[in-house]
This record gives sequence, structure tokens and C-alpha cells, in this order.
Amino acid sequence: MHRILWLVVAVAFVVSLVVPDDSEPSSTPSEAVGECQSRDTRVTAPYAVTGYWVIPRADPCVTRRMVEAIHSIGGDTLITFGPRFSAGVTTEFDDCVVDGRPCADVPGARHVYTYVTSEEFGKGLLRCPGVDRRIESRGRIFYRVALSGSCQDPVRDVVLIATDGDGLGNLMAEAAAYGMRVFPGLPAAPQLEGKPWEPDTAHLPALNAFTTRVLADYRERFGASAAFGGVYQSFELAMRSRVAKDPIIDLYAAQHEVVAATLPGRKILVSPYIDARRGRGFPPAQAAEGLADIAATRAGAPMAVAVQDGRGTGKVPLYGPHQEQATVAPRLVPVVGAVSNAQAYYGATRDYIEAAGRRVPSGVELWVNVEGFEPTPAPGECGRVDPLPLRGRTSKSRIDQQVMAAGTHAAKIISYGWDPFFTCRAGYDTPSLADDIANGWSEPIIVAAAPKERDGRPGLLVEGYNLRGGTLRFDPPGATATPTWYEKGARLESVWAPYVPSGPWISVTATNEAGQSSTTPYVIR
Repeated sequence: MHRILWLVVAVAFVVSLVVPDDSEPSSTPSEAVGECQSRDTRVTAPYAVTGYWVIPRADPCVTRRMVEAIHSIGGDTLITFGPRFSAGVTTEFDDCVVDGRPCADVPGARHVYTYVTSEEFGKGLLRCPGVDRRIESRGRIFYRVALSGSCQDPVRDVVLIATDGDGLGNLMAEAAAYGMRVFPGLPAAPQLEGKPWEPDTAHLPALNAFTTRVLADYRERFGASAAFGGVYQSFELAMRSRVAKDPIIDLYAAQHEVVAATLPGRKILVSPYIDARRGRGFPPAQAAEGLADIAATRAGAPMAVAVQDGRGTGKVPLYGPHQEQATVAPRLVPVVGAVSNAQAYYGATRDYIEAAGRRVPSGVELWVNVEGFEPTPAPGECGRVDPLPLRGRTSKSRIDQQVMAAGTHAAKIISYGWDPFFTCRAGYDTPSLADDIANGWSEPIIVAAAPKERDGRPGLLVEGYNLRGGTLRFDPPGATATPTWYEKGARLESVWAPYVPSGPWISVTATNEAGQSSTTPYVIR
């Protein structure tokens, strides 16, 4: 059976007061939001990427503008990283004073943890009178929470929380108004000293107790909102074969059990990475096993696994089998050197996604997280300079290629991350990546093409975005055909034309009814 293995796009660029334990915050988001510009809920440029990582903002008007911009280009999903649940007290809490004493000074405290976030909690977080408190100290808001089986326990763990405002509450309110969903990040596990890529499982009981408290508060405050889509697991891991006893899988299993028990029916979103670099990464065949290991931690909760496509970090390239001996893309040279694709990598993004897509476990959706940046910045372009590592701005045409590589297996395509990569500008008159998407969203993107009979006639089925109307051109032999069948599915459009490939290599150019074209070389076998 013939099937498509790769496609590469060449698209024209268009373009200290203590508040009583049961008190509420002194001001609500709705009061502040009333002063913001009115909402524009139109979707004017529905692009293939429909979700983004965002940073919660304490300013409700800034939040509204951000959510509106994402919604206008077809975004319906917002994801935040979970703050780090850290052992020990930092200088961030020097201003946390209650009754003339440091907030950390609690009789019977066994361990003191800290949590710096952008949200204000409600009653669901505060359970033990006298210890659990919302504190306004020296112009800032803090919380102090005791983690114990009973409020009468003489020994307990204590969590100090500092917040810069209710960014998450603002995000939830705006998402609800725009018909979008939010996945707040779960509290991120402490990292193992000397091995920051591993969680410190010695603190897992305290992390689970705190996660339970945070999610109970979410259930109370957001449980009735359609905008509360679920939670995001912030601790990263590779989607590959793993050892029998793996600390990250153990963390996932424990924390996801808390999610399933506290928020029944809510989705858990995980975004593992793949790494195709020879000597450091792993071959595509391991992706399905890695997906199965992650799925096994869901504790009965629905799960979405949004595999990072690897192009932004340079861990995985975009190329086809006919390009194995070609030199890696110029923006990947700083990562792997000026060598061939085959010398640098085990495979390309499409190989890994196809391997995972053939064996998606029950209860799991396979999403793709297209990395919206370049491994390193080029002179004169905007990107990220802090925190390290440095990252550069990519182009819409490159994002289109990543969408192509996601193929037909992705139930949803999301991207890390909105700010700064989609919003930054190299100069006052320079459009942002989001601007380029808004201007060129209707360009056709082909994600798959395969021989298929229709009504007893041989032909070629082409799937993708913005394919309606126009023509398909095939090279060789330079033939042009008008599709005789069109269908718009839940995510992809399909067109069929009476064309039979004469060999393993063809190039397909789709021109849609708007007169916009995209040319895609394919390998068919």
C-alpha cells in the first residue's frame, strides 16, 4: 500500500495585615476588567495551531488583549506552566511577616516549602485555623498552608506561597468569555540536587498533599466553568523506552492519581520531548513504548499527550527520506554541526509521530506541540534572551512545515510558546510571527497524500488545510487536475483528484480558491 512519508513546504510569505481565614480577596477580577476595552470575539484568521502556552498576567486588561489575539487566529486552548514546589525558604519570602514573626516560624514545622505563583487562592486552600492564613504583608500577598493529616497534628509540613496577583483567575475569566479552555500547570516537583532533570522523590508525599489542596481549590473556584479543561503536567520527560523503575514515571503516577481523585473527569495534559540526535537521542521505534509508559500513569483520567516535535530545540529535524544525505538545515548547524541529516539524526519529526500514532493507547489523545522558535537567534531578530538558553524567532513557513510533519495522527496541534516567540518584533515596523499568521492563515497546507480509489477510479487523496477550490498540480509529469471531491472534517480538509503517480517521487502544488499556492515534494512508497 502506498503511503506518504514526508513533505517539505515552500510557501510564499504573505505577509503585615492578616486577613481572616475565610475572607475573600479585596478586589475581584471582574471589577478590574470592567475598565478594559470591550471584547472582540471574532475568529478572523483560523490557523492550524489551536493552543498555546501562555504566561498568566496580573493585569486583567493585558490578559484580555492576549486571549483575544490568540482567539482571533483560531486558538481555543491556553496552557500554563506549574510553579516549582521548592524545599527551603528563599529571600522571596523576607517580606512575609505575621504577628511580628516570619511566616515560616511555625511550631512543629518539619519541612518548610515555598511556592511562587501568579494566582490568588480561595477557601479550598485554607483548612486549619491559626496556621492556614492569607496574609497581606508589606504590600504583598502571601499564603501559609499546613500539610498534615489533621489540623491537630503536632508535627507538620508548611508551605509558604507568594503571588503577584490573580493571573490565573484573569485567564480563566477571559477564556470563559471567548469559549476557550485553560490547562493550569500542576505544582512542579522539586528537582534532585545535581540532577535537575529528575524529581526529588523524597518530597513526593508533601507534593501530593499540596497538589490535593491546590486542586481542591480549583474544583471549588473553577469546577463549574467550561473554561477549566484540565491540568498540565509540567515536569518534563522523554517519550522513549525507560528503565523499569523510573523516578519521573513514579512522579507522574503519584501526582496523576491525585488529579483523578480530586478532579474526576478532567483531562491531564503531558508534553514529552523526542530527541533524534545520534549519540544522545533515540530512534523512532522507541516513541510508541514511551507513549505507553506515560499513558499508564493516567489513573483512569483522560489524557492528552502533546509530543514536542523537536524542531525548535534542534533535537529533531524536518526532512524526508530523499533528503537523508543532504546537509542539515542552516539553523540546525549550531546544534549538530554541518553534517548530513543521516549523520546527525536517527530520523525526522514525521517518523516519530507516525511511530507513536500507530499505537495510541486507550483513553489517550495524541496531540503535537510544534516548537515555535529556533535553536539559536540570528543577528537582528527577536527571541528569548532570558531565561537561557537563547532562542530565535522562526517564520510562518517553518511553522507550516511543522504542521505538515504532524501529519494525520495529531488530534490537535498546539505550540510553545506565545510570549515572546509569537509576539516579539525585531523593530517597530517589523511584523510579529502572530502578525504573519494573521496575514497568511489561509495559505494551503498539505499534510498527507496517498493513492486512493473513488467510485472505482484510481486517484490521489490529498489532506490538509485550506484546500477548497482551485487545482492540484503534479510533477512529474507536470499535470494539472481539478479535484472532483471535497470534504471538510473535524480538523482536516480532503480533496481527491484522478491522478495516478508514475513513480515514488512527486511534487504536489495545491492552489486554493483564494489563489494561494503551496508546493510540497512527497515520497510515496
